[in-house]
Amino acid sequence: MREDGAVPRYGPRPSPAATGPARRAELDRLLESAVRDTGVLAGAVFLLAPDGQTLRLEVTAGLPAEYLTPWSRVALSSPVAVAEALRRRRLVWLSDPEEFARRYPRTAIALPYHCAAAAAPIVTGTTAWGTLLLLWPGTDIAGAAGPGPDRVAAACRRLGRFLHDAVGTGDAVRPGPAPRTLPRPPARSRDPAGAPAAADLVERLPEGNCSLDLEGTFTYVSATAATLLGGSVRDLTGTRPWRSLPWCADSPLKECFRGALVSRRPAYFTALRPPDHWLAFQLYPDASGVSLRISPAGPGPAAPAGPARAGRFLGESIPLGEVYQVLHLAAALSEAVGVRDVVDLITEEMLPAFGARTVALLAAEDGRMRVIGRRGYDPGLLELFDGAPLTCLAPPVRVLATGRPAFFATFEELSRAYPPAVRQENLHAWVFLPLITSGRPVGSCVFAFDRPHTFSEQERVVFTALAGLVAQALERARLYDASKELAQTLQAALLPDSLPDVPGLDAAARYLPAARGMDIGGDFYDLVRVDDTTAAAFIGDVQGHNVTAAALMGRIRPSLRSHAATGTTPAQALTQANRQLVDLDAGRFVSCLYAHLDLARNRAVLATAGHPPPVLRRPDGHAEVLSLPPGLLLGIDPDTDYPVTEIPLTPGTVLALYTDGLVETPGVDLDDAMSGLATQLARARFQPMEGLATALIDHARWTAPRTDDIALLLIGLATADQDGAMPLPARGSRAIDDR
Repeated sequence: MREDGAVPRYGPRPSPAATGPARRAELDRLLESAVRDTGVLAGAVFLLAPDGQTLRLEVTAGLPAEYLTPWSRVALSSPVAVAEALRRRRLVWLSDPEEFARRYPRTAIALPYHCAAAAAPIVTGTTAWGTLLLLWPGTDIAGAAGPGPDRVAAACRRLGRFLHDAVGTGDAVRPGPAPRTLPRPPARSRDPAGAPAAADLVERLPEGNCSLDLEGTFTYVSATAATLLGGSVRDLTGTRPWRSLPWCADSPLKECFRGALVSRRPAYFTALRPPDHWLAFQLYPDASGVSLRISPAGPGPAAPAGPARAGRFLGESIPLGEVYQVLHLAAALSEAVGVRDVVDLITEEMLPAFGARTVALLAAEDGRMRVIGRRGYDPGLLELFDGAPLTCLAPPVRVLATGRPAFFATFEELSRAYPPAVRQENLHAWVFLPLITSGRPVGSCVFAFDRPHTFSEQERVVFTALAGLVAQALERARLYDASKELAQTLQAALLPDSLPDVPGLDAAARYLPAARGMDIGGDFYDLVRVDDTTAAAFIGDVQGHNVTAAALMGRIRPSLRSHAATGTTPAQALTQANRQLVDLDAGRFVSCLYAHLDLARNRAVLATAGHPPPVLRRPDGHAEVLSLPPGLLLGIDPDTDYPVTEIPLTPGTVLALYTDGLVETPGVDLDDAMSGLATQLARARFQPMEGLATALIDHARWTAPRTDDIALLLIGLATADQDGAMPLPARGSRAIDDR
């Protein structure tokens, strides 16, 4: 559904017949024309798949299709530029690498090249056909260089008309089985007579020289280059070095080659050819490929003059090690649930990953910044920013206003940008990252380093992409925490505030929400005092975990409570509740266990509606799962009868009522699980119900993963104080445990 609420219409599903060669050739011609007219480095056409929910890469020009592998199949709902352009029917313009990383962090990590991009929807009227993607070398000046938006729009109109007309003629263009790459235009014409002279010139140079085409294939290898690489001219020509040279597969050559080609910037790196040959590589790209210069590197008088030091030119792609670090952190962030999880992950794992000394995480709340996490920072220093309005000029706040990260290699740079900055011992370089998601400021993240540090272009892209991932994780976590708090507040409001004081009874209750998730459960319980010697207890579980289940629980519990207050028998109480639920036609079923406690006669009468049976612990410590005649769940058959069972209640007896969340464990038989609860109850020492309830809940929490809510109601018949078996507390209690 579009943002304006209208349902977009996508291109009609084409017939099963394959797209004709003539149609594909015309599509290719239009793509080449778009690249040429806009003056960009490369372009690609994505076509909407027949399902109307997926974009598929059809053809590329100027770069091999494998460069866009992360985008070969894109769900229309994905947070990816080509999908967003079509979904929102508007041009997505990414003028520099940092903006690319900020808006689409996942894509920036998967496509780590110094480039700018534009994604434009291909539409005719209200019908969408696909997306045109254009790439050109990135620039450090936002908005500088790149195609004109009007030319991009004109290219999309031509593509749209063509795709529309193709459907009208019965020869619709649909995605092929695999992306295609258009052959590059013919090479510049050369004087054949000059070729030998050029070859002689190259061969006389002291370093090795090679030429690679757009695919990374050697088209020329000098004899010196072949010797340095450890191969022969004949064996290397026509191959890709990362395939024909085993040691090259582990070098940065492939990624540096791609980065130089896309950015149109030189790149430089050093690599070890086993066993001990260090080589320096320099890459110089243009539209036809890359020239590669190779020379020995490292100490030694015999080594020819080479680059003075190891380094990298601007334009090299992000090193794989850094990419893997961010991917690892991204995976961890995707598993973070609450804000505390996100804060712990950032403060504990990101420092070693990026070599920083300190990190601080600040959240934007109610127009002010709040410090919500830190590691290594002086708390007194952070107090200066805690509570600062979003209008102040401090770097952690300022980056939110600009939306752009700030990098300071030295304290002098920081103080020039922010004169009130206070010099901090052992801190010499800083990164301030804005955390922005969906155009809304979430907070900021600050890294500090223990030595001056010049941040390379690649590091800036990595940090910027990381900020986007952290912002999304923090926003999800805040929504989760807010929803969880609301759910637990509502749940608490629907449960009894406390248990009544019944002479001769010691009672305690616990409610534990599911370990993961924020839905409202339908578990309920209550203890009702009828008179000085009579009480009623019940526990139940409404099917489902949502507002509907909670609302139904909010009607069933008061109904059962009102029946209990009048001394209704268990069979009558369940019968009346069942008929009420059937009349409501809620479409949900309810399990319930009801107990009438007669303390004057030391007995209890129980009835069940499909609920797990209670566990009884006798005064001698023996515990067992009671066998009760089964009764149908509430809400199914209005004429169901509920048989009753009478059991003795002698002083020192404990009756445990619970919901299935306390005992259900994946892979464990339910009968075995209930027997395990009886064993746990038997082993527990004699103590007030408060302590016993805590022990049972803790045992359930730590022995197995729990995916359902837990309700527990313990009822003990107190003995005389002098017997020392079970002291009588002042009154029963209830607790909601969200640990």
